[in-house]
Amino acid sequence: MMKSKRSFIDYSLDKRATLLALFRGVVDACDADPYLMRAAKYHGEKTSRKCPVCKKDSLVELRYTFGDQLGQFSGRIKTEIELLEMENEFGEFAVYIVEVCRECSWNHLCASYLLGDGSERKPPRKVRTLEDEDWVKG
Repeated sequence: MMKSKRSFIDYSLDKRATLLALFRGVVDACDADPYLMRAAKYHGEKTSRKCPVCKKDSLVELRYTFGDQLGQFSGRIKTEIELLEMENEFGEFAVYIVEVCRECSWNHLCASYLLGDGSERKPPRKVRTLEDEDWVKG
């Protein structure tokens, strides 16, 4: 259990409204971005819930992390275990949980919350990665 979890926001009412609009034909909510679908395929954590649209067992969750103290690693997908480790390494960062159906492309923000021990820290030193343009030249 994450001890430092705070500012929890549950988006289930918004999800309900989106599903009602979808079933009435007002919106098309099965429009996941190709990058989100790829992330769901390789990094998604399977849930016990069925997709609310197609009713298949292909619903996965992604946990995105954002924060100034994460530096270049802000915006990455993390597992529950990684978040447990991170909550004592960083002062504050936001976590956004997105559910994605790998069958019909349904996607919705489920929840968001803050984690961290509250101590202000500088972002970690920038490390060269494959995403850096000068990596190939180096």
